[in-house]
This record gives sequence, structure tokens and C-alpha cells, in this order.
Amino acid sequence: MNNNGNGISVIGIDPGSQRMGWGVIREKSGVLELVACGIIRPKAEAFSERLGCIFKELQAVLRQYSPQEAAIENVFTHQNALSALKLGQARGIAVGACAAQDIPVIDYEPTLIKKSLTGNGRAEKSQVSFMVGRLLNVKETWGEDAGDALAAAICHLNMRRLNKLTGKG
Repeated sequence: MNNNGNGISVIGIDPGSQRMGWGVIREKSGVLELVACGIIRPKAEAFSERLGCIFKELQAVLRQYSPQEAAIENVFTHQNALSALKLGQARGIAVGACAAQDIPVIDYEPTLIKKSLTGNGRAEKSQVSFMVGRLLNVKETWGEDAGDALAAAICHLNMRRLNKLTGKG
């Protein structure tokens, strides 16, 4: 928890070079609250320009909502090496944007995120999004990428609580 009694806010990030989901959640006294979420959709054709757009837009989100920590989904193995490389570069841009704002970044495997919310590490995106809505007590009004980002933030807050209870954090 931070020292001002307002709990902690975490940004979850679902990396992607064409769509990057983000979601900010605040936890205070064990209660989760949705602050904001969205999807960054760079319009540029050139890959380097898309990465620049993602960096700038994510920096604006970080400045606006001032999260204290970030949770980001690890890159899963792709059958297509080029797709995996592009995803890794987009993920690196997101990590760099957080690091530039002095926000610690914690990585989570997609299966851990899904399991922490649904009990099933292979859950469908619709199941994950449904649980995110339940845990935040809001109707689902976000796209899959934002839902995955919110799931990463919730997973992080769950792991943070668990580590605190077990003396690991």
C-alpha cells in the first residue's frame, strides 16, 4: 500500500503492436475498483511508427492515472517467429514506457493470469472477461485486449496479497 491511505493503483498491459490493451485498477482495503481502461490502436503503417505511437499514448495514460505498479503479460510462444518478434518489441516498448515513469513492472505468464481469475489456465477470453467484470462489479464494456489487461492487473493484486500473507512480499 502507498502511504496516503488511498490503496494502490496498478496498470495491467496486454501487449500488441496493432492493439495494446491497458487497464488501471485501484485496490483499497481489499476492494477492487476500475479506474479506466482502453485499447491503443496505432494508425501508422510503418512498424517503427506504430511502436512510437504506442509509447507516446501509453506514456499519456501513465501520466494521467499515475499507477504505482504495472503488470504485463509475458509473450507466449508463437508458431510464427516474425509475429513473436513483433509482439516482443511491442512488449518492450510498454516496459520502457513504464520504466521511464519509474513504475516497477512485474511479468506474468498468460496461463497464470487466467488461472488466478478463473481457476483454469486455458480459459477462453470470454471467461476471463466475465470474471473481470464480476470482480470489478461492472458490466463488460471493454474489448478483449482491455479485458486481458485488466485481468493482468487483478492477477498482480492477487499475487501481491498472497505474497504479503506468506511473507514473500
